[in-house]
Amino acid sequence: MAAAALFVALGAARPAAAQAIDRHQIARTHFGNDAPWYEDRIPFFESADSGIDAVYYYRWSIFRAHQRDLGEAGFITTEFADDVSWQREPYASLNDASGFHIAEGRWLNDRRFTDDYIRFMYTGGNDRHFSDHMADSVWGRYLVDGDREAAIRHLPVMQHVYGLWDEKFDFSKGLYFIEPLLDATEYTVSSIDASGGKDGFTGGDSFRPSINSYMAANARAIARIAALAGDTALSRRYAARADALRDRMVAGLWNAGFAHFTDRYRVNNDHVKYWEPIRARELVGYLPWMFDLVPDEGRYASAWKHLLDPASLAGRAGMRTVEAGYEHYMRQYRYLGDAPECQWNGPVWPYQTTQVLTAMANLLDHYDHRGPVTRSVYMRLLRQYGALHYQGGRLDLEEDYHPETGEPIVGLDRSHHYFHSGYIDLIMTGLVGIRPRADDILEVNPLLPEPGDREALAWFRAENIPYHGRRIAVTWDADGSRYGRGAGLAVEVDGREAARRGSLGRLTVPVSRAANPVIGRPVNHAVQIVRGQFPKASGSGNEQPEKLHDAIDGRVWFFPELPNGWDAPPSARQPWYSVDFGRSILLGSAELAFFDDATRFAAPVSARIEAWQDGRWQVLATAKPVANGVTPFTWPARPASRLRVRMTPSPGHSIRLVEFKAFSE
Repeated sequence: MAAAALFVALGAARPAAAQAIDRHQIARTHFGNDAPWYEDRIPFFESADSGIDAVYYYRWSIFRAHQRDLGEAGFITTEFADDVSWQREPYASLNDASGFHIAEGRWLNDRRFTDDYIRFMYTGGNDRHFSDHMADSVWGRYLVDGDREAAIRHLPVMQHVYGLWDEKFDFSKGLYFIEPLLDATEYTVSSIDASGGKDGFTGGDSFRPSINSYMAANARAIARIAALAGDTALSRRYAARADALRDRMVAGLWNAGFAHFTDRYRVNNDHVKYWEPIRARELVGYLPWMFDLVPDEGRYASAWKHLLDPASLAGRAGMRTVEAGYEHYMRQYRYLGDAPECQWNGPVWPYQTTQVLTAMANLLDHYDHRGPVTRSVYMRLLRQYGALHYQGGRLDLEEDYHPETGEPIVGLDRSHHYFHSGYIDLIMTGLVGIRPRADDILEVNPLLPEPGDREALAWFRAENIPYHGRRIAVTWDADGSRYGRGAGLAVEVDGREAARRGSLGRLTVPVSRAANPVIGRPVNHAVQIVRGQFPKASGSGNEQPEKLHDAIDGRVWFFPELPNGWDAPPSARQPWYSVDFGRSILLGSAELAFFDDATRFAAPVSARIEAWQDGRWQVLATAKPVANGVTPFTWPARPASRLRVRMTPSPGHSIRLVEFKAFSE
């Protein structure tokens, strides 16, 4: 694999424009009144392509919307914004998207969200409902934040979870098998053909490139984390397991006739036979590159030609999940009522598109054999993926799309602003080119084509990026006219320019580690995890149990497509919403979020927080709430068993209380 790097360090680091981007203005533009949540947390990015920028910030709003506050248990990241029947109750978690969630969240300066989520998953939250690459994702997070203690904390549970997957291991083949449904990819070639073409929702157990890539990556991550912990024997054992699985996967799942990695059947029935390969190429065949498991040889790199072939996996609007020549390509089997349901027999899925773009970034960054893949191809496909986030002029990512039109297929209520994919990590590691490392080196290699290429970018800047306890920035300015600090690529560390080169290419910079900021964990006491249990809510004129629950369910978003919260009756003059904690607790602040759609709903013109004390409601704090953002209330902390907010509506509008949070401090 190509590993040569140009090291360009300045003898004396010079000051740089530590904040060349107007963060406040960008946050206000993209997030409105909710901007304070983002300003100090996210890396800021701008480029010559406003479409890429818009999707980048939209994806941070998806991340924010999917942070569910569980109170004392901290935050988790959800796949669906609201509840679905197959989630892990009562938390609304699903493990299949955890790799994307952690990869996106590792770039936040506030490390609480991803730290809490990993802790949740390794303290009983991961029920292995689906396949995942959690351990690999934890290692990936360590490469960004450099926090050794956080990385090794869950090592014993990682081993335990890994061992549980032995139930899906065929010892005679040395490979893992899985039913496609449990791989979160129902209606694949293997499951459809195992049914004789009649269905494909269940069944079709196969040795797949996905599960074997995940498990090899997880074993390798455990080996590396064990080495970090000083357990050499454990590290060697898991490294050997990772290597053996990689070798068996490459030998067993490489289909020379297709020049592609494909499933082989584990099931044996009237329709398919054990160890037979499936009869069509699928997008999942690129996953081994996502984890750097493929030998750097031309015969393997030739697989990438299928991704660019309109007769195979290249749809006009996106990457097909199975090639167009498959007999049951795009045949719709499953419906919810009259509405199409999820299938993987051709539709474009942001989920697998993200995986393939990650794999392609690896190919371009450090493989010598790349087949037909170029940086121009990468940027074209990244932009194509970005376009799927739009529905007309509105940003709303859904579950899957038609590969020729780019229109959503499933489009159910649950589908809006779906979080089973990545984009932020693609920008950081691909376009910007930060290649996180375990040593004290910052490596940057933007995957942009040279100026003059139709997919080139004349300039970009990313700043406020956390890396090994530092804050870094990366700037590309092809001719120096955008930022006025000279042409080329530059890297800054803690506000000072540390390296520069005049053209696109690789930069490596020594970066000494610094301690990460201590994670603050204020506890929201007003979260109702289990409906019917304390804390309990009541509201004037609207006692619908689900609506009452919505305002204390730990979820905050302001997407109009996804109603969320408690609605006051339109006729109410001073509606109230109350939370009963079931016990006396120390309370000193609250946060309230209100929805505004500029038509039916508006934030109240005033609101006051009251506590039930000495047999009456006593006012603690007042404020003028903001719309589609969070309004804080503070008061001298005091014990109370009940709080309520009393609101004055804006004339002609109803009130929707999105969330009510209460804290001790």
